[in-house]
Amino acid sequence: MTVDFETYRRELLAHCYRMLGTPDEAEDVVQETYLRAWRAYDRFEHRASVRSWLYRIATNACLTALEQRGRRPLPSGLGAPTADPDAPQAPPDPADLWLRPIPDALITSESDDPAEIAVARDGVRLALVAGLQLLPPRQRAVLILREVLAFPAAEVAEMLGTTVAAVKSTLQRARATLHDAPDVDPPTEPEQLELLDRYMSAFMNSDLAALESVLRDDAVIEPVPSRSWFAGKRTCVAFVRHFLGAPGEWHMTPTRANGQPAAAAWYRGEPFGIAVLTPGKGGIARITVFGFPDLVERFDSAAAGRE
Repeated sequence: MTVDFETYRRELLAHCYRMLGTPDEAEDVVQETYLRAWRAYDRFEHRASVRSWLYRIATNACLTALEQRGRRPLPSGLGAPTADPDAPQAPPDPADLWLRPIPDALITSESDDPAEIAVARDGVRLALVAGLQLLPPRQRAVLILREVLAFPAAEVAEMLGTTVAAVKSTLQRARATLHDAPDVDPPTEPEQLELLDRYMSAFMNSDLAALESVLRDDAVIEPVPSRSWFAGKRTCVAFVRHFLGAPGEWHMTPTRANGQPAAAAWYRGEPFGIAVLTPGKGGIARITVFGFPDLVERFDSAAAGRE
């Protein structure tokens, strides 16, 4: 009997991304998972579903990968916000590993059911993935498998080679760590797109007042890679003033990352990176700016691959 492993590629990629915090590593682990699965399929005893079996392989491959490196945080996972927006930004350490965004195009298909797309997007929200990076790897795995993917405790225990009691206690510790993780109730899809358009227009027109009008009072800006981040509308606006530039210096196009509206950005004609917005009631609650120029082509390629 042949099995179409490709059916599971998008959801396995999302799973590995939650575990690892970067789509590139996640894609590598999914490939490794498929290679292991093909080699071992003749020994697969069908005591579990093929899907569960693949998740077992992928999860353990992620745990092995995580043994060899540290976690991937956002700046807010490293300390308190910077109070002075005019102070020099804390320089990134060359050894820092940063969380990176994932294009929606890699984890959803335009042919998917709208309900399935909504579930897929919700499972990779930036706040969720950033929170997961705060957990030790095995706690991370248990919380994802139980809370995000809703696998039964007995099945998770089988996947991880442990007991049901250990799974339950690990899940309690993970929940306690993430209990105070921030979350924002998102507005409707049209409202999100309007906020994204206003954000992009403000930058492209170098209109600081327009940017201020689209931010909530409790807005946060996290520039990556940097160990500095900023909280509160007034502080955020004062920070942006330093690099807003002149009209026409910024160019932006809409995209989607981590189930959220995002903008691909160019500065003076050169790729700059991806800004992921967290819209909330009354405006933008958080802007996470990933200043990695290679992301622009990465997102463009992902979108083209879905067409």
